[in-house]
Amino acid sequence: MSSDEKPVAVPRSLAEDLRARDDASLTALLRSRPDLITPVPADLTQLATRAGTRASVVRALERLDRFALQTAEALAVAADPAAYGELLGLMAGDEGDGAVAAALPRALATLREQALVWGDDDRLRLVRTARELLAPSAQHPSPTGLGPTVQEATAGMSPGRIQEIVAAAGLPSTHDSVSAAAALTALFADRKRMAALLADLPEDSLEVLDRLVWGPPYGQVTADPAPRLRRLLDRGLLLPTAPGTVVLPREVALHLRAGRAHRAPEPLPPAVEAAAAHSAQVVDATAAGQAYTALATVEELLKDWDEGGPNVLRAGGLSVRDLKRAAVALDVAEPVAAFWIELAYAAGLLASDGDVDERYAATPAYDEWRERPAAERWALLAQAWLAATRTPGVAGGRDAKDRVLSALGPGLDRSAAPEVRHRVLALLAGLPQGTAPVAESVLARLRWERPLRGAQRDHEHDLRERLARWTLSEAELLGVTGRGALSAHGRALLGAPPAPEAVPAPEPTGPGDKLPVHHHRGTGVPQAQQSAQAVPTTQAARAAAAEAAARLLAPLLPEPLDHVLLQADLTAVAPGPLRRPLADTLGVLADVESKGGATVYRFTPASVRRALDAGRTAADLHAFLGQHSRTPVPQPLAYLIDDVARRHGHLRVGAASAYVRCDDDALLNEILADKRSAGLRLRRLAPTVLATPADPAALLEGLRAMGYAPAAESAEGDVLIARADSHRTPPRTAPEPVPDGPPLPDATLLSAAVRAIRAGDLASTAPRKPSATATADGGLPRTTAAETLATVQAAVLTGEALWIGYVNAEGTAGQHVIAPIRVEGGFVTAYDHTADEVRTYPLHRITGVAELEADTG
Repeated sequence: MSSDEKPVAVPRSLAEDLRARDDASLTALLRSRPDLITPVPADLTQLATRAGTRASVVRALERLDRFALQTAEALAVAADPAAYGELLGLMAGDEGDGAVAAALPRALATLREQALVWGDDDRLRLVRTARELLAPSAQHPSPTGLGPTVQEATAGMSPGRIQEIVAAAGLPSTHDSVSAAAALTALFADRKRMAALLADLPEDSLEVLDRLVWGPPYGQVTADPAPRLRRLLDRGLLLPTAPGTVVLPREVALHLRAGRAHRAPEPLPPAVEAAAAHSAQVVDATAAGQAYTALATVEELLKDWDEGGPNVLRAGGLSVRDLKRAAVALDVAEPVAAFWIELAYAAGLLASDGDVDERYAATPAYDEWRERPAAERWALLAQAWLAATRTPGVAGGRDAKDRVLSALGPGLDRSAAPEVRHRVLALLAGLPQGTAPVAESVLARLRWERPLRGAQRDHEHDLRERLARWTLSEAELLGVTGRGALSAHGRALLGAPPAPEAVPAPEPTGPGDKLPVHHHRGTGVPQAQQSAQAVPTTQAARAAAAEAAARLLAPLLPEPLDHVLLQADLTAVAPGPLRRPLADTLGVLADVESKGGATVYRFTPASVRRALDAGRTAADLHAFLGQHSRTPVPQPLAYLIDDVARRHGHLRVGAASAYVRCDDDALLNEILADKRSAGLRLRRLAPTVLATPADPAALLEGLRAMGYAPAAESAEGDVLIARADSHRTPPRTAPEPVPDGPPLPDATLLSAAVRAIRAGDLASTAPRKPSATATADGGLPRTTAAETLATVQAAVLTGEALWIGYVNAEGTAGQHVIAPIRVEGGFVTAYDHTADEVRTYPLHRITGVAELEADTG
């Protein structure tokens, strides 16, 4: 090595390790652990301290894949520091494992990137907090199933007992307990001597070791152990840890495991298996049909609540009875109805009106949504579903306080939902186009990618698996997938690349057979391991993805029709979706009798009267039907319209509380004589007027039930047109998703954070020239205005960097590292290393200044 070269310094702490990293590495760390920049650390020492806190380390460990977590667990039971060879031995075992050896550098790189491991390959160190969380103890056994070392297990043992164990193991006695424990450790770590020691044991003693070898390593013994246990205790193969409790030392377990820390290392993620393959055209057409059904279902739901939906429960949400009514109206199961209701709410189309008698109703955004093209309306719903944290699948369950969770109520947010949805769809996007996955293989992949740890494992795994299953079913309902495979417009919505080309595979021979895992043509890499992970993160990216999805979906949706087919049985058949004005008018004039590929409408006296109440005349209805029917208007339908119109409005109802007036007093006599009118308590005020204490709405309903066709009138005597006025909430915004931890920082924030940390670290670590005004603790000195000006002017001439204290216009004090360029007019213009830009500072706001020595290296 030449005299100009310096040996690479071995980092002595995580802070020094971070200091040696480049900006790209620090950016990757902050991106993977966004909690570290909330707020931005002052320097790298503070960053390292924050990265070692328990909460941050737990969060980082929870986001490791299975093999990276297994690697961290192995480091937790290895020496501190550990060499790469020792780690490889713990992961691959004495026999070696090629897949483990190939995957270990990736896992180690992940741990280093997230600052969970630091140091070079000769001195790998797991951060102390992670070691405490993963290392075995009496209270928290290691995830590897390994127990404490011999040194740890014998720490409280009497010296005499340790010497007895050493002698029984065939070792010479020692002078102290520490050396005795070291001798036992060396024996148990020596493969040949350990094999000889075990060879002398009978089969029943070896069976005891086999039961403890993969954990848990603790067992119970009596005060007088059986001979098979006594042999193990005498040789130190089992060590007492508490009265009646023994443990298998870590070194013994590793020998029995052939050096492996884990029973089954999982270096590779499980492949997503293909259940069936369909043509891309079939998948896209099926998904488009579902997308159209989704739009029709949401419209039908909100149309049913158009004049005001069900009441809001006092605790919030929809009652069980109202959910059942919605399910019956939509002709779906209650969980599916909850999904559509929550989807409309997540898209901002549905909300509570905020009145005293609070009800659910459509929002003004719903009217705007209805006017957009169908493909755009679907893209808005699908995007809302992707980002929503509200999870309708948990509706009907119970919360931690044993309260029922209701649709639209509180407690339905699950912050993991968006991540799981994106990941499931990304796995589907990684399969060849038209390929549907085996659901269980998707769940196995998710378990590998997020294995979790500790007591929350079962609960979180159960939740994530349920979220994944709900994602697969909801994506099919919404039309993101078709026949289980991701559609082209679903792929575009996700922002995924085009589907890979699949190697032709044989068709399955039976309904239960699974197709082989598809491979990229020419690569030989399982496609399930190359799943797309591109997720639109910015508003512009999401808008572009929605536009692309709508563009692909639009040609697949049926064109709205401007005609129906009238039939002699007082029905009309719509052979497809109708244009909105036609559908709205026909929805008032007739009742929907059945749905499907074609919608059947039925005309009844009540439906015709409803159209007349809305201000239509008989002539209007005849003209409307003649214009929009491809078949002649049947005579029975024409007679029905004329008959209802002839009787419509012959009676007039107003407020008295209510009254009935009619020019035909014989008709009023007929009403009074009818026994069915007794409940209305009518009485004659004049030959042509009847009055009642009932309100006008009840009077109208009662007379209609008796077979009459009354019309309501205003105080001025004019007929009131009963239009289907829509009840709308005040403007409402869609509910914000509940974030899962701190938000992901964008590139601009990351770049600024790295610059600020670098500058703060430079200020705190760079050697400073001796100063007579320096504080005793080495902090930033306080300088007079004259000293500040002189130091800054000198730095302009010499080009040296300065460390300054500065109070901004808001009175906030801070520190900066600057390189002064010029001083004039009471201001210093300098390059600010903290902001990575040229700034101007008023001299009177600089509280102190110190020179930084130039880097001589």
